[in-house]
Amino acid sequence: MSPEPVRPSFTRLVLAAFLLLMLSACAAHRPARQPMGIAGWTETGIASWYGKDFNGKPTASGEIYDMYAMTAAHRELPLGSIVEVTNVGNGRSAKVVINDRGPFVKGRVIDLSYSAAKALGMAGAGTAMVRIKVMGRDAGYIRTVKDEETGTGKYYAVQVGSFLNPANAERLKTALGWSHPGAYMVKGLVSGKTCYRVRIGRSRDRAGTYGLARTLAEEGYPVIVIRE
Repeated sequence: MSPEPVRPSFTRLVLAAFLLLMLSACAAHRPARQPMGIAGWTETGIASWYGKDFNGKPTASGEIYDMYAMTAAHRELPLGSIVEVTNVGNGRSAKVVINDRGPFVKGRVIDLSYSAAKALGMAGAGTAMVRIKVMGRDAGYIRTVKDEETGTGKYYAVQVGSFLNPANAERLKTALGWSHPGAYMVKGLVSGKTCYRVRIGRSRDRAGTYGLARTLAEEGYPVIVIRE
């Protein structure tokens, strides 16, 4: 004789339905986090600042770093993003433009210029807990793709920067790797001087290379598609 199937009690069915309803309600009311770079996007973490050692050197956007301008470095926000930075400890705020990549120290979320750090009252301490809020973006940082397909090489690549100082090239290569893995350096001669070029996306796929170039240009990098 076959065993009689076990049927859940009415109470268990009601309880299961109630739990399912509650889970659905929680999911429906959970606030979605805004995409990075969109006005209103926020982040909280440790800020630091960089000064004389980098003053006068090129930034990831191609601009020359000025420690007395109101700028900052962020790992992922589009270059040209305008952000309001608030020192959580004292309530002081300042608006800065993201024109560089950083910080290179783990555990920090933004590297401020000296003037920005001074405005927030954290230049002396060196670091502070801050809240970052994206206010908008300077559209002037959006670049167009240039091409130099003058070579006869079989591969296409995107050149993001060219430097006389290898340390500057290495810094950009590392920064690119945070969002776009595969960056590399190529050494060459220009007017008898050794230069270090930072490139990414080496491929025989011309369309794919141009797609990557457009993405990087939209993020604010000065890019050139080359053949090698």
